[in-house]
Amino acid sequence: MKAQVQEISVHDLHSFKNHPFQVKEDESLQALCDSIREYGILSPLLARPTDDGFEIVSGHRRKAAALRLGLDRLPVLVRDMSDDEAVILMVDSNIQRENLLPSEKAFAYKMKLEALKHQGRVTSSQVGTKLRSDDLLADSVGESRMQIQRYIRLTNLAKPILDMVDAQRIAFSPAIELSYLTKQEQAELWDL
Repeated sequence: MKAQVQEISVHDLHSFKNHPFQVKEDESLQALCDSIREYGILSPLLARPTDDGFEIVSGHRRKAAALRLGLDRLPVLVRDMSDDEAVILMVDSNIQRENLLPSEKAFAYKMKLEALKHQGRVTSSQVGTKLRSDDLLADSVGESRMQIQRYIRLTNLAKPILDMVDAQRIAFSPAIELSYLTKQEQAELWDL
């Protein structure tokens, strides 16, 4: 199927599996609602067909705004793509946003790194004719390879501890150290 813009029912559009980016009910979403009310949706969502509708690759905030405004149909660029292609596009279309939480970056970087590895054009540990996947990811998002690895370490934190990192109640560097604790040790720490 070639990529084409279609008007699709908002109820046929489903969130990306394990979408790491939150859609927050904040001033930014209200501003998006105001813009859509005045000008319409200027940029179509990006989705891929699934058995039960369409999976949103890019446009979760636009869908949320449309639901708030009571819109029934949205312009969607529908494109066939593999899971890995969809992950890379989903991360790339969201990672440049301002005010991302550490957990959002952590899970997005982890998803994209795995997708890059699956594509076979990069490797995770060999140096040679292929690029290292973490180097490629670092170049694409403007972070160092070490910083990418540090963010990905956060995915090993128990959810309550990761929530504290997002709320800035635990600083980034100590959170990295806590990520090396076992799940049991993290649970005991949380209980204290």
